[in-house]
Amino acid sequence: MRRADGEGREDFPAGPRVRPAVRRDLAALARVLSRAFLDDPLACYLISRDRSRAAGLRRFFSVEMRTIFLPRGAIYTTEGREGAAIWAPPDMARRDLHDFIRLFPMLMYVGPGDLGRTQRLFGHLDMARPAYPHWYLATLGTEPSLQGRGIGSGLLQDVLARCDEEGLPAYLESSKERNVPFYRRHGWEVVQELRVEPQAPPLWLMLRQPKANGAWRVTRPEG
Repeated sequence: MRRADGEGREDFPAGPRVRPAVRRDLAALARVLSRAFLDDPLACYLISRDRSRAAGLRRFFSVEMRTIFLPRGAIYTTEGREGAAIWAPPDMARRDLHDFIRLFPMLMYVGPGDLGRTQRLFGHLDMARPAYPHWYLATLGTEPSLQGRGIGSGLLQDVLARCDEEGLPAYLESSKERNVPFYRRHGWEVVQELRVEPQAPPLWLMLRQPKANGAWRVTRPEG
């Protein structure tokens, strides 16, 4: 799953206090993210049965956070658990067979015709990711009723500041075109529009260069 925030502000107001997530947060965050992504085009494509989508998304985010990103990545939330940003650091490998096996419990919610497209989609996305070191924003989502209040912007700040300090780019895939301007305001630019299959929704692949002396760097790493 990718983006479900859609904040429409030009400024980045001070939002709720942001902190790293811990294991006891994960059940609540899985519920928030499942609501945030319920109408997401990519979620609808991967879990085509409407009655299964909410449960499937909860299971997906719960297993993914608990087995993949909490041990090896970075998850940020707020004191009220209004949203989450899920990151893979530069030294975290792409998804492999073991990761797919860990996500197997959520496949019971995927229809027979959806399993193959799920495998193909993740394969295409992993191949499209930059080969050079970068921070990967796997998921950003906030409670739908609270979107537009600066929560998503706040959830991004710790890792984006680290990107600037370390001189590293950040990468994401947006599954909603309306969210592209939000990410542009944080420094990301579209580098490719991807449609993995004719019937699949488009995805906007976006890269953010680190800031140098308060300004965006314009050079793109090789590879």
